[in-house]
Amino acid sequence: MAHTRVVSVGVLGASGTAGGEVVRLLLGHPAARVVFLGAEGSAGRTLGAVHPHLAGTPLGSEVLRTLEEAQAEALEVAIFALAHGASARWAPALLEGGVRVIDLGGDFRLDAEAYPEWYGFEHPAPGWLERSVYGLPELFGGSIADAELVANPGCFPTPVVLGLAPLLAEGRIDPSPIVVDGKTGISGAGRSPSEATSFVATEESVRPYRVPRHQHTPEMERALALGTGVDPAVSFVPHLVPSVRGVLTTCYAPLAAGETTDSLTDCLRRAYAAAPFVRVLPPGGMVDTKRTRGSNAVELQAVADPRTGMAVVAGALDNLGKGAAGQAVQNLNLMFGLPETLGLATTGVYP
Repeated sequence: MAHTRVVSVGVLGASGTAGGEVVRLLLGHPAARVVFLGAEGSAGRTLGAVHPHLAGTPLGSEVLRTLEEAQAEALEVAIFALAHGASARWAPALLEGGVRVIDLGGDFRLDAEAYPEWYGFEHPAPGWLERSVYGLPELFGGSIADAELVANPGCFPTPVVLGLAPLLAEGRIDPSPIVVDGKTGISGAGRSPSEATSFVATEESVRPYRVPRHQHTPEMERALALGTGVDPAVSFVPHLVPSVRGVLTTCYAPLAAGETTDSLTDCLRRAYAAAPFVRVLPPGGMVDTKRTRGSNAVELQAVADPRTGMAVVAGALDNLGKGAAGQAVQNLNLMFGLPETLGLATTGVYP
């Protein structure tokens, strides 16, 4: 299908793992044109030098520019893929100039008072926090369409919120306590080298990290409250696993009386019947990160355990797809009135 609408896009943080994936997806997007590539430490290098897999593309020889230069470009939307704290410094100037923003970082996902505790800084633009929209399309698509600023959800909160929100809203599970176990591949840590993310440290290793202070904890609680009107209490433990891509979350919540695996599954099926990227597995089906690799899909399953009185809700996605860049492109489509699936894969690369 031909699209007469072409959106001018800038990618700030194009040298990073998520930023590179944004560029890769936009290269195949029929209604988006990348007109600016910005970076911090890699400014002055070509895109192909920073991301060799993009060297042979039409943007491969483009030189990454400084973030300041974005203000001089005729952008309709800027996609930020910067380290936490950077978007809050750079985005307001573009927003005030009429550029719409999608932020892949955590800078616009919480209330202002939460940032010192969970991110370690005072938020420099609290006024924009009040105007941001949480960018989970399946729950907040109507608000995203008109948003100036979209806070792209984190990779862990996306399957957690999608899996739990319908069940909480219908009272099929209790909101407290909810325990979330998460597993993520190493690409979620970005490209900056460190001993903790080196091959020597991660090969054949599974280990928890940031317990119990991971910044996605308050994001899960806030997003669930926004989507259901119920205030949950979440205990979240993430783990690093020896994989490049993929996020798996397993949530444990008190089961309401009379609920079964079939009733939980039916609730999720009804909630996402019209959601092109959500796959609710039948009873007995088990989610698998590998099936979502390279796509914008998320798999969900729900199981009732009557012996313990608990519901088990699992989710799987590609942390660089639906967990980051893919979801950003999905939000871009909604913001500019384009088909929601445009430029995005609904099936993974397998095996």
